[in-house]
Amino acid sequence: MKKFREIAGYVLGGVMFVVLLPTIMWLASGMPVMEHIGACRAIITGVLIVCGLALSIWTIVYMKRCGKGNPMDAFDHEIGPRTQHLMVEGPYRLNRNPMLTGTFIYLLGYIVWLWTWQALLVWVIFVVIMYVQVLSEEKRLRRDFGEEYEAFCRRTGRFTPWVFKKQ
Repeated sequence: MKKFREIAGYVLGGVMFVVLLPTIMWLASGMPVMEHIGACRAIITGVLIVCGLALSIWTIVYMKRCGKGNPMDAFDHEIGPRTQHLMVEGPYRLNRNPMLTGTFIYLLGYIVWLWTWQALLVWVIFVVIMYVQVLSEEKRLRRDFGEEYEAFCRRTGRFTPWVFKKQ
């Protein structure tokens, strides 16, 4: 059952972040036909999508291999096994939420591709929801890891290396 929940968590996350959110952006944008968008936009779209996915996948693999857990933890409800120690190396040197940062970058690629205010609005709503989720997760991490997590917060930003550091 434990292995099933873990696999289900990865599948659910993949479907939600990689398929469902871009589809919602496309639907909210009026289901535009994807004609030629120009070389510059196409390159920017591709770079953002590939870099965002690469960062997210690197984080998931790192968390599984080094943290012996997975990222599926939503609003303090454990969906899969949590990591056994605080993750501060690998992609976590960049910021405290590299998988989510990768997802934000990935979805920005779709905004560039669709080029609509509706897609941007879906992204903003998603970022706000995830920000609230991250605040909830930070409470749990403070409870689980105490001063070690506080020191990590002072060294790293929440979503970028330089923003939302705890002073």
